[in-house]
Amino acid sequence: MNKFTVFTFLFLTIKMISLSMGENWMRFRGTNGQGIGENSVPIDWDEKKNILWRCRLPGPGSSSPVIFGNRVFITSFSGVKEGSQDTSKLVRHVLCIDKKNGTVIWKDDVDAILPEDPYRGFLTEHGYASNTPVVASNKLFVYLGKSGVHSYNLDGKKLWQKNLGTGSTSRKWGSAASPIFFNNILIVSAAEESLALYGLDPENGEQKWKSQADSLEMAYATPVIMKSKESRFDLVLPVPGELWGMNPETGKLRWFGKTNITGNVSPSPVIGKDTVYIFGGYPSLRRCAMKIDKQKGELSEEAMIWEDNQSSYVPTPVLVDGRLYWASDTGYACCADALSGEMLFRERLDARGKGSKGKPFYAGAVCAGGKIYVVSRRGGAFVFNADKKFELISHNKILSDDSQFHGTPAMSDGAIFLRSDNYLYCISE
Repeated sequence: MNKFTVFTFLFLTIKMISLSMGENWMRFRGTNGQGIGENSVPIDWDEKKNILWRCRLPGPGSSSPVIFGNRVFITSFSGVKEGSQDTSKLVRHVLCIDKKNGTVIWKDDVDAILPEDPYRGFLTEHGYASNTPVVASNKLFVYLGKSGVHSYNLDGKKLWQKNLGTGSTSRKWGSAASPIFFNNILIVSAAEESLALYGLDPENGEQKWKSQADSLEMAYATPVIMKSKESRFDLVLPVPGELWGMNPETGKLRWFGKTNITGNVSPSPVIGKDTVYIFGGYPSLRRCAMKIDKQKGELSEEAMIWEDNQSSYVPTPVLVDGRLYWASDTGYACCADALSGEMLFRERLDARGKGSKGKPFYAGAVCAGGKIYVVSRRGGAFVFNADKKFELISHNKILSDDSQFHGTPAMSDGAIFLRSDNYLYCISE
């Protein structure tokens, strides 16, 4: 064995050990859903550079990977074709993948509880595996829409399963919001299935609380937790025309504010200092900043700090150094001042790749090492500086993968994890 071979072996061994330790990314968009990584990650990659491994997935999906220790968890679906009314063979897959080398540690195949919505219309924009799992208390929790909540230990043993409804709203757009965890309560939005939010006991799935409201129709965002000045914690969720602040331990509404973001609301809320930033709406896009100026009841009219129509339909923005960054679903890299709402830049990205149809961006923005990362469906991933002026650093494509990239990236220990309909990638220097 020559010196170069020995050096290469030692380097890869050290890299694999480092990837099995440290930074966890345990829910949709990482810590409290804000999309901020602790460490820098690579800024450029392709088939010949910085792809440590890739793992073939059993089917497509829009969920994001989550990471705990040396394990990566992700979901996919199979058994149904686009445009089909027949969902009898629909199966969802829950995978645990070794973070060091990309091998599958375990997989659970979950047959769909029927009837399911037909695979057509807007449902084809994201599919049947859109809810990102959450890891908490050394357990994995996965929401699979009409097929319910599934709890596993980290070795893949099914602990419990609970159904939260099998209904559909009139549009039949499918389930989207991801579960979150707070103070030993598993919080799940089953807005599509039962027009309700649930608080569940993570040990057995028993219901601790349920909050049902017709206003939850077309509320597809994943909620987040906000800490108030009084060190109180609120469960924050945008719904069509309103922003809600709820008690995460009881599900009861504490405060609400009226917004002009109507129609479906898909982007998750972004939390600033006593302020919540909301994007979305349909058919008219809006964004706004709301100051949480009351702890109970309706917020004042002055709570609306600013609003604008330069927004995004599905992608969630990221807040960095007082600025909001996002990739609009129309294909622009955008930045706005969080205090005033003023647009600082709006630059066209070359995001339409081979076979593109519909909106070029679905995944939300994330930040690591002062860089913004946005992944388009078919046109590659873009990296630009988290600054007032737009500076494109890199445009990265994996040309051998012609499938779509719907999922928001995850980050851990200097690596960024991307999911396409075909593969999960670990990108690390």
